[in-house]
Amino acid sequence: MQKSFRVQNVKCGGCANTIKEALKDEFGEVDVDLMQEPRVITLEIKDEEAEKSFRKKIKSLGYPMEDEELGAFTKGGLKAKSFISCAMGKMSDGGENS
Repeated sequence: MQKSFRVQNVKCGGCANTIKEALKDEFGEVDVDLMQEPRVITLEIKDEEAEKSFRKKIKSLGYPMEDEELGAFTKGGLKAKSFISCAMGKMSDGGENS
C-alpha cells in the first residue's frame, strides 16, 4: 500500500536523490515532494516491519520523521548527517536537482 511520511531536514534535490537511491532496492519507486514543508516521502509499505525498516533507514541518513520526539543534541546530529547525505546526492546526480 502507498503510504506518505512527513520528513524533516530534506532541503533539495540532492537530499531527494540520496533518499531515492538509499531506498530503491528495498522499496522500489520513492517519491519525494519538495513542494511541501516538511517534505513528504511516498513509497510502497507492505507491512509494519517494512515501515520500521523505512523509519530506521531514513533516520540513519539524517532525515527524521516529523512525528519523532528528539532532543536538541540528537536533532543537531541528524541535521549534520543530512548535510552529508545531501552533498552525496548532489555529487551523484551532477547537481541537476539542487
